[in-house]
Order: sequence, then structure tokens, then C-alpha cells
Amino acid sequence: MRLRFPFLILFAFFSMAASTQYIPRFDVQGHRGARGLRPENSIPAFIAALDTGVTTLEMDVVITKDKQVVVSHEPWMSAGICYDSTGNEFSDKAEKKYNIYQMTYDEVKRFDCGSKGNEKFPQQLKMKISKPLLSDVLVAVETQIKNYGSYEVDYNIEIKSSPEDEKKYQPSIEEFSDLVYTLVDEYIPLDRLVIQSFDFRVLQYWHKKYPAIRLAALVENTKSIDANLAALGFKPSIYSPYYKLINKEKVHHLHQEKIRVIPWTVNEVSDMLSLKGMGVDGIITDYPDRARKYKMTLNIARK
Repeated sequence: MRLRFPFLILFAFFSMAASTQYIPRFDVQGHRGARGLRPENSIPAFIAALDTGVTTLEMDVVITKDKQVVVSHEPWMSAGICYDSTGNEFSDKAEKKYNIYQMTYDEVKRFDCGSKGNEKFPQQLKMKISKPLLSDVLVAVETQIKNYGSYEVDYNIEIKSSPEDEKKYQPSIEEFSDLVYTLVDEYIPLDRLVIQSFDFRVLQYWHKKYPAIRLAALVENTKSIDANLAALGFKPSIYSPYYKLINKEKVHHLHQEKIRVIPWTVNEVSDMLSLKGMGVDGIITDYPDRARKYKMTLNIARK
């Protein structure tokens, strides 16, 4: 197994790992890159996250009319963060008419989704930026790693999917998944890929067709762990709940099942440390720079 983290203290833990499906280290994931610092899901956000020392880059993908894989949280242009192709604002009511699945990538890249900023993240640096292709993100990150001698990171890619959106805002989950798999396979080793989704149909498809890929079940419901796992139909590599839905007992239960626990989206240092005390295996955060202060603590492997 490749050593991915520079601290030699982790070597013993890596060497004892039974498989790539259950890696006993604390995983700091930059949510949408580093949304608290740079425009979300942009190349500058992913580079900023690398600079803070994340171990995984978390991102979302959607599909264009011309079958390009684009890094974007919504399958439409969000009025909250984007200007239209003429540089003007548009309303929340109008945003869904800018359906990325009905646009070519040449049309998508004309929208500025960085100059407006995000009122929820006042520290975010404003810059003129368009939604990037996933291929461009992978090239930029891997080039940064190579040129600056950085350690390799994993990619946690969320497939944004729902039954209601199929055919209107997205292709079928089969076509969606195959487009993502084929593209990623061209650029990085697949042992560095995690696929996550709230749509369990997506995970079930990947589990059947691409069984070597690590899968993360995103959870925001209040059902029991066992009920969610039963609905999924198999044990995922990662169980990723909203952070307020997890506690020490649930973490212990999941660890007994050999499932890692990485909650989202954890932005306050007090919550980061509280969750680490519960024994979680990582966090997804908009502010990976806040986790950096505690890196020697956060990235020591769980015994």
C-alpha cells in the first residue's frame, strides 16, 4: 500500500491496515475544496485545501448536455453564488432555468461563480471563476502535488442524484456513474477514489459494477444505522452522516461492522475535537485551515 502521508509515525498504522477498505487514520476532507476560503468546487478551492494539509478533497459532480463531467453542487446555476453569462445577477426563481444538463460546457463556463462570493462564508476570497471540468480539477491537483512534492490525496466525489431529477437534471444513474468512472480512471489510480451519494441507488450500482471502489453512504435522515444499512443492502466503506446525528455509541457500532465514520459538515473547532473524542475516522469541513491547527492530533491514526 502506498504511503500517502508525510508523518513517519503513521507508517506502522498503514502497514497494519488489512485492506484499502478500512484505513485507520483520521481523514480531514476539504468540503467543496475549501468553501470557507475560496469559491466552492473551484480549482483555487482545491489548491487552497491542499495547502492546509487535507488528506481528501471532497467535491460534487453533474453532467452537461454534451456529456462532460462538471464539478458543481447543483445541476443548475445557483443564484446565490453565480452571475449569468452577461455578468448580471438572476433570481432564485430563475436559477433552475439554467439547467446544466441542458447546457453545453461552453455555455456553462461563461457563468461567473466566484466574483459574487457567498454571504454564508464572509472569509471566502472573491474571484472570477467558472465551474471546472472534473478532468481539469484532477490535472490541476495532480500537477500541484507533483510540482511541490506534496503527498497524494484521495478524491471523495459525490454523485448528485435523485429519482425526481433523472432525465430532467441528470442522466440515468448508470450513464452518470459510467461517465464518472471512465473519466477518473484516465487520470488517477482508482484506489484513491471514493464515491459518495445520498441516493443509495447510485451506491448499489457502483457496488455491483465497480466493487473495488470505496463507497460512502451519505445520511441526513434520523433512521437507525441498521435501517439505513438494510436499505443500502451492503456494508459501505464509510458511513457519512450529518455531524449532529452521530454519537460515541453509534461510532462504536459502526466500527464493530468495520465501517469508517466521517461526518459532514463540521466547521467549528469545538465540534471537530468533540467528534474526534467520539472516535470518528475523519471530518468533512468547509474550513480545513481550522483543522490544520490540530493536525498532529487530528491525523494521528485511531488505535
